[in-house]
Amino acid sequence: MTLLSQLETWLRHSKNIVILGVGNPLRGDDAVGTQILRQLQGKVPNHVNLIPCETVPENFTSKIIKFNPTHVLIIDSAEMNEEAGAVRLFPATKIAGLPVSTHNAPLSMLTDYLKHAINPKMALLGIQPKQTELNQGLSKEVEKASGQVVMVLERLLNRRGG
Repeated sequence: MTLLSQLETWLRHSKNIVILGVGNPLRGDDAVGTQILRQLQGKVPNHVNLIPCETVPENFTSKIIKFNPTHVLIIDSAEMNEEAGAVRLFPATKIAGLPVSTHNAPLSMLTDYLKHAINPKMALLGIQPKQTELNQGLSKEVEKASGQVVMVLERLLNRRGG
């Protein structure tokens, strides 16, 4: 199943969508979530709220709840033991078992809180990093993957009802 078809299925029946870009902008490929959101700025409809959280997604819970999304997509680097730039969509139930980027609190705490507060459909779009050293940009592999993710999301989010 392709990323396009996975996201298309996941977004079915969405109304308001929040996309969280998570990661440390100073640690190479760990910045991929925030980089993707920067590229999506101004390219998605009003029912999509892009929130660049960097390393503190838990600080944005009130903003998320106020928007009242039916769907919350978290984009972050994730160690999946795959080739650099691999992209996978994980349901919220699998987030607790994934080693993700350098944020303060585990993403599972965020998803558990949101589940009890507003119960949106949630998923993690994980991207395998190549390097996460300080003061490095995105690797070529992750840069390429981020471009593909932006294309897919832009296409799906601009469809009527998606």
